This record gives sequence, C-alpha cells and structure tokens, in this order.
Amino acid sequence: MERVEAVRILDSVDELLGGASDVEVLVADDGKSGNLLERVVVDGQRLVVKHMTLAGDWIMRVTGDRVFWPWLAARAGLFDGLPVCIDHAVVGMALDGDALTGTLHVVMRDVGELVVPEGDEPVTVEQNRGFLTHMATMHASRWGWRDDVGLQPMALRLLPFAPATIAPELQRSDVPGPVVVADQGWALLPERAPRLAELVFDLHADPSPLVDALADTPTTFLHGDWKMGNLGWHPEGRTVLLDWAYLGEGPATWDLMWYLALNRARLPESKEACIETYRHGLEAAGVDTSAWWDRQLALTTIAMMVCFAWEKAVGDDAELAWWVERVDDARRWLA
Repeated sequence: MERVEAVRILDSVDELLGGASDVEVLVADDGKSGNLLERVVVDGQRLVVKHMTLAGDWIMRVTGDRVFWPWLAARAGLFDGLPVCIDHAVVGMALDGDALTGTLHVVMRDVGELVVPEGDEPVTVEQNRGFLTHMATMHASRWGWRDDVGLQPMALRLLPFAPATIAPELQRSDVPGPVVVADQGWALLPERAPRLAELVFDLHADPSPLVDALADTPTTFLHGDWKMGNLGWHPEGRTVLLDWAYLGEGPATWDLMWYLALNRARLPESKEACIETYRHGLEAAGVDTSAWWDRQLALTTIAMMVCFAWEKAVGDDAELAWWVERVDDARRWLA
C-alpha cells in the first residue's frame, strides 16, 4: 500500500486545474456544508474541487472556523504524516484572500466510488472494524500531540449545535437541514430526558467544567467528524477519510464516540463491541490505556450529548436510553 503524495500548497488553484476539462457541478444533500463542489478531469485524472467560503459554508460558521483550519493544517504538514491506512484524498490547496471574504480551493482525487453509499444499511463488519482500527492507528501515530497551529479548540468543539450557536443560522433564508432538526431536538429534550437536558444546557452555558476535565486526559490529533458520509473503503483495506472541517487537538475517544453517535444505523455490531475494537487498536499500536480510559470515555460520552442530544431527542427510545444511561454513569467524572 503506497502513501498518498504530500498535499501541495499552491499560489493558485490554476496550478493544478489549468487545462481542466469536463467540468461538472456536483449537487450535495442538505447535510453537506453548502460549498460549491465541481468534478473536473486534468490530464486524464478525475478530481473534485471544493470551493470553501465562510458565506457559503454553514459548518465553518457553527464550528467557529474563521481562518480556514484545513489550510493551516496543510501548511503545517499535518496531512502528510498520516499513517498509510488513512487516505485523505487531498492533492492540493490554494487560498484566495482571507477566511472572512476569500475562498479556499481544496483539490481532491475523485474517490466517490469508494465512499460509503448513502442510506441506512449497515456497513460490513470488516469495514466497521477497519474504520475503528485505522482511527486508533491514526490517533496512536500522533499520541500526545498539542496544537501549535491554531486549529479548533475544545471549547468550540463542544458547541457547534448549541442553541446560541445555531440561533443566527435559524434567521437565514436558507437554514441548513441539520440546524432545523437541532432546533426541534433541543425543544424536545427536556420532555424526553429532563436530567440529561439540565446537564447539557448547563454545559452549553459554561463548558469549562467539561473542557477542564478533558484537559487532564491524553490528547491526539483529531479528524473530528468520523461519520459514514465522510468515510470510504479501499479494496485493499485502507480508510478514505474526507472533509476535515473539525480537525485539531483533543481526546482520542472524541472521534470514537462521535462515530458511535452519528453512525448508529450503519453499525453492524453493538456500540460496546465498537468501543472494544477501537481500544484494542490503540493497545496494538503501543498506547497503554489502563490509567485514563474510563475517565476519558465517560467524559467524551457527556461531550457527545452536549453536541448531539438534540439528534437523540428526535430519535427512538432505545437509542436515547443508551446515551442517557451512560451519561448518568459518567457524571461522577465531572465532580
């Protein structure tokens, strides 16, 4: 298995796309960022170009990205040193202007045929275990990493869907679909899970207790958005990992619990089995989990509900109950 070439930092996107042919605008669904996507052919190679702007990218707005975090990460070489099992597909980036008014052009190989198909069908056991093991391998390769680049901080990582964060989005003429559902879910949560709602809303108002507690556990380099829409599978057994909008420093089990929170319908095994697969992957990569595992896993379980309790509030009883039970058990780690 060959490592992907280093991401090229370009003065202009035309350096890669000069002479492009067969330009096709791609239409994304409501769950996507809102950026313009184009498929092009350059010298016989199919590429996809994402044109990111703050005005067009609701994910940038709710995550607090005002500097194009993927651009900073690429310039710092953070994509280039990833393990061979991770294919980020990025070929190059070019920045026109600044993040407030400019455009970041992200050029990627077209890996559409490898991406997990949309829908609610579970992935295979092989793929699920592969994703979790490769996640662990990536985390282990950057174990103890600290952000000296200026990527997403933990306080912002907790609040992309908090009521105060999404309030401006709800005033827009083109409210993103997930924001509409988040608003509905937060309204339902006090009725469906009152104790969980009280804890979550308190942490929305002041996330520092959770931020401080997580800071006492090991950190690594996070992708931040391990959902099936961002994942793909190479026939030879590599993971395609796309859309690095939430990247930065954080606890390793953040990516794990995010994976469990957003992929519930697609998992071919229980959440408990997924957790064990990931932990085994860390141990196999040389990370001793004995001293910190229970604390970090509990705290990131709470963190996922700070982010996504709205999504559970609009879902079925069994899924909500799973998270409520585990958050109740995890509360003691915030003391």
